[in-house]
Amino acid sequence: MSSFSPILGKSGASPRGDETQAKRERRKQARPGELLDAALDLFVEKGFAATRAEEVAARAGVSKGTLFLYFPSKEELFKAVVRENISGRFAEWNEEFASFEGSTADMVRYCFRVWWERIGNTRASGITKLIISEARNFPDITAFYQQEVIRPGNELIRRILRRGVESGEFRELDVDHAIYSIIAPMVYLVMVKHSLAPCVPQEYAFDPERYLQSQADIVLRGMCAAAGNGAKTQ
Repeated sequence: MSSFSPILGKSGASPRGDETQAKRERRKQARPGELLDAALDLFVEKGFAATRAEEVAARAGVSKGTLFLYFPSKEELFKAVVRENISGRFAEWNEEFASFEGSTADMVRYCFRVWWERIGNTRASGITKLIISEARNFPDITAFYQQEVIRPGNELIRRILRRGVESGEFRELDVDHAIYSIIAPMVYLVMVKHSLAPCVPQEYAFDPERYLQSQADIVLRGMCAAAGNGAKTQ
């Protein structure tokens, strides 16, 4: 026959204690995300070399030891940040490519727009600037970024351009080099956002979305077959 306590209940466990334990479990589950969020902020603000593990831990509200329970080194922490914010999304982007029903010209415009909305206009765009700035000093994380971001990104754009060529929308292209016509405007925006814009006042209004629309039109005029260049007139 089970005993009953007005404080502990039938099982002998305090309801308040159960609630506290549940909160601890939820906090524990949220901790890796909080650490990644803090790390992203600091890597973008200070760069890889200048960011210290104890700073990340402090910003996330935990000890340095707790950080290393989840991520054994700063390098592994950086890799997790990249996977969480960029490379982990390639499966989603490849699915969108496979199911896209519009023209390839529309897909190119969509590519620019989605990149801006999901990467370029977010804190994650600062990772690209970090790699450009510090690649020579950290060959291991550079090789990782090459494998996880650059190669799959290039391959996705290559597939888009091949789609256009195979459908007859685009003229014959040197696809392996034409991909950089798509990538270059993105890299320029990243450098403006994270290097020039914070330090040099703009003498004119610069609208990133209008810039990308303009770049898409220029690229498509060069790529599309003569019967229709795919560019939108303003």
